[in-house]
Amino acid sequence: MPSSDQNPAATPASGTAEPAPPGRPTAVSSQVLDMGAQLVQALKPVRQMKQHACSFALDAHDLRRQLEVHHLVSRLNQDVLQCAVYDSDEPSARLIGVEYIVSDTIFESLPPEEKRLWHSHAYEVKAGLRTDVGVREALQSSETARLSKTYGKFWCTWQVDRGDQLPLSAPALMVSPQATEPGRVCAELVRGRDERYRVDSSAGGLKADRVEMDEPEWINPNADYWLHGMGFAVDVVPCFFFLGR
Repeated sequence: MPSSDQNPAATPASGTAEPAPPGRPTAVSSQVLDMGAQLVQALKPVRQMKQHACSFALDAHDLRRQLEVHHLVSRLNQDVLQCAVYDSDEPSARLIGVEYIVSDTIFESLPPEEKRLWHSHAYEVKAGLRTDVGVREALQSSETARLSKTYGKFWCTWQVDRGDQLPLSAPALMVSPQATEPGRVCAELVRGRDERYRVDSSAGGLKADRVEMDEPEWINPNADYWLHGMGFAVDVVPCFFFLGR
């Protein structure tokens, strides 16, 4: 079950243009439990999600496969962010993965083989592709400047672009859009996002607002590893293990 399967094994839950998970309508008893739990549970980790950022991601094993992604961001500290990634910001949005974001200082401390799983954010930010939805650029400018010097590792667990109605196959490693082919994000995908959220990421919009933003002094060549002509896919293989004391 590699993550790069274009067509996973036959299943009733695969193959629609707009995937919706199979299943029965939510029962009244489940709704009552949800409401009761809301009254007594703090849900502390979820309440730490303070930002909704919208951007785009490409499959590391096939850069032609591209997604609009919505990050709900929480901070562990100034150098480490963790993001629940959804396919939209609607109430019915599917949780399609998770991205971890670290500062360049932390990234440089990682071993070389680990760095290859991460992508840089400099182009994505400066090109206006990533934005906090509905937040004025002046308010988010200091945050975007910091983000331009960060690196992310994004695992997609639900390949909705493939039409999967459930999370199928192995997780797929995702990468950030870049300025060069084949890593350039589809213009129609960007246009659709911009129109829906009234975002202007054109040369006269966010891109112009961020043109003076400081860029990283360098981007580690072990990141964005597809630039070396090699992507990564995850395969699931059987293994033997020892049951011992």
